[in-house]
Amino acid sequence: MTWMVTGGAGYIGAHVVRSFQHAGLPVIVLDDLSSGRASFVPDDVSLHRGSVLDGELMRRVITQHRVRGVVHLAGFKYAGVSVDRPLHTYEQNVEGTRRLLRAMYETGVSNIVFSSSAAVFGTPDVGVVTEETPTAPESPYGESKLVGEWLLRDVARVTRLRHTSLRYFNVVGSAHDDIYDASPHNLVPLVLKALTEGSTPRINGDDYPTADGTCVRDYLHVGDLAAAHVAAATALVEGRELLPVYNLGSGDGLSVAEIMAAIGRATGIDFTPQIQPRRAGDPARIVASGDAAARDLGWQMTLSVDEMMASAWRAWQASADAPRR
Repeated sequence: MTWMVTGGAGYIGAHVVRSFQHAGLPVIVLDDLSSGRASFVPDDVSLHRGSVLDGELMRRVITQHRVRGVVHLAGFKYAGVSVDRPLHTYEQNVEGTRRLLRAMYETGVSNIVFSSSAAVFGTPDVGVVTEETPTAPESPYGESKLVGEWLLRDVARVTRLRHTSLRYFNVVGSAHDDIYDASPHNLVPLVLKALTEGSTPRINGDDYPTADGTCVRDYLHVGDLAAAHVAAATALVEGRELLPVYNLGSGDGLSVAEIMAAIGRATGIDFTPQIQPRRAGDPARIVASGDAAARDLGWQMTLSVDEMMASAWRAWQASADAPRR
């Protein structure tokens, strides 16, 4: 059966596409290229340029390729920016998901893996979040992802929709040197950009109640994340019972200082980060338990922090965005 990956030309989406190919599963891509790159999509994968807001296009593409399942990654993904652009965020992430589900219903597609986010938790009062941790999003982005989960739940109550959602924190690294993180908001590309431009990376706060004083988060290799999407898709097709949501995380996490040190080792660039004041609202530690995903999807994290950062550096060096020293 053919799977359609919305947002499949993005950093994460392109990795998901290649994981489907590696598993021998036919895949196509729908992406408006607002942040994705056509060059990330393999030549032998059909790329349809368009938005999940275009229901007619989706119905046509689904019918043309006999799509039987969707991995939904398309959306506006910048939590901080979403505070200033709530209408845009809700249009892309909520209305886009609603129109996709409508197109799926009208064409008889009954399987979907939804790319959610740990942003649905907001600032939890526990150090390790599980699938049972109460949700309390603090940004329009986090709220829109939670509404997306609700949409899947409610549609499944009255149709034959089979679904699961994957929640995760910080995605890093690369499993393919020609796919790299070009986000202007993510920690690792910001640090790599600073280093290759000859400036000093910054840490926001070093006085938190953690081992080294810097915030602790889960950092997940993009290749492992892509594999989780394929595992979830396969489980849906096989008719296995899945939870409505799964957290993807280490249960331990890494501090910002540890990430900086690993980047230094990967790049061979010696630097001392500049310490900035804390950012308002940043909790000291949030990591996720991946136990349920390990149990039901056979999923696990496979790379060390040094391997993750080394892969990010290789892809960054090969990228068109990397400044030349």
